[in-house]
Amino acid sequence: MFWSGLSPDDAREFLANKDKSKRDKRMTLTEAVKTFVKDGDTLGIGGFVNSRQPVAIIHEIIRQGGCNLTLNFHSAGLAPELLAGAMALNPSHVSIKRMEFAYFAHEFAGISSMFRYLAEKGLTELEDWSNYNMSARFKAGSIGLPFMPVRSPLGSDVMAGNRSKTMDCPFTGRPIGLVPAAHPNVGLIHVQEADIYGNCRINGQTFTCPEIAMASAHTIITCEKLVDHEIITANPTQTSIPFFAVDAVVEIPFGAFPGMCHDHYYFGQTHIADFKMKTEAFRQGDARGLEDYYHKYIFDVTDFDGFISQIPYQELKYSRQAEGRSLDLQKFLEVY
Repeated sequence: MFWSGLSPDDAREFLANKDKSKRDKRMTLTEAVKTFVKDGDTLGIGGFVNSRQPVAIIHEIIRQGGCNLTLNFHSAGLAPELLAGAMALNPSHVSIKRMEFAYFAHEFAGISSMFRYLAEKGLTELEDWSNYNMSARFKAGSIGLPFMPVRSPLGSDVMAGNRSKTMDCPFTGRPIGLVPAAHPNVGLIHVQEADIYGNCRINGQTFTCPEIAMASAHTIITCEKLVDHEIITANPTQTSIPFFAVDAVVEIPFGAFPGMCHDHYYFGQTHIADFKMKTEAFRQGDARGLEDYYHKYIFDVTDFDGFISQIPYQELKYSRQAEGRSLDLQKFLEVY
C-alpha cells in the first residue's frame, strides 16, 4: 500500500468529472453520512486539536457505523478519540484500520488515552508525520500534485516512520524531502458560516481545512450558521472554501462542542476532562463510564441536538461568554 484514499491519478480523474454545479446542498447529517461515508474510506479530519473539530459528524458516523477506516489529520483530539473509543467498545461496528497524523491529544487534558490503548495493543496501523508535513500533503492534494517538496523532514528522524522520500534537487543539487499527496475519500469539516451551495467562511485560523476540502473526493460541511448567498458574495474575499469543493451542508449550532469554535464558544473544559477521565479508566480496565457516555450522548439519541440538549445551559452559556467576552473566564475552573 502506498496511497491511502485516492491515488493522485484517481483523484485527478474523479475530481475532473465531479459535478461542480452551483446547487442546493443542504442535507440532514444522517443523509450526508449515509450518502458519502463508506466502510474502508479514508477520512480527512478538519480543525486542529480540539478547535473546530467535526464532532457532530463523528457522532453520526459512530451511530451509523464505519469499519476499516483510515484517518488523515495533522493534529486532532476529540474526533479521532470519539472514533477510537467507539472502536474499543465495539470493533465490529466502528474500526480504524490506519491513522496518518502528527499529534493526537487534548492539549490541557493531556495525551489521548484511546490513542495509547490502540497503539499499545497494536490495534491500528500508525504513520508518523509532522504538522507541517501533513499540511503539505493536503496542499499537494488540493492543487493536483502527487507530492510536495519540503525541507523540514531532513532535520529529524520523522522520515523513518512514514513514506516520505529524499531526492537531489534538480536546481540546487542539494537534498530535498518529498511528501506524498493526501486525497481522502471524505473530508469532514466544521465552519462558522456557509451558504446553501457550500461556500464557507472560516473565522480565525483555517487549520488546512480549505486544502482538505479541495483534496477530498467528497466533503461534508457542518456550520454554526447558514447564511444567505448574498452575504457571502458581498465580501467574496472572506470565502475560505468554495462551493465546488463541497457535497453536503448541514447547519448544526455547537457542532464542534465540547471543542471550541472561534467567535462562537470556548472549550467545554469540564466535559472534555470528564470524557478524558472515562477513556483513561477504560484503558486501565474499567469500561463502565465510557459505555455509559456513548449510550447517553450518541446511541440513545437520534441526532446531535439530542447530545446538546443534555449539556447544562450554564455550561453552554459559560463557553460562549468565555470565547466572546473575557480571557479571565478561559481558565480550567469548576464554575457550574
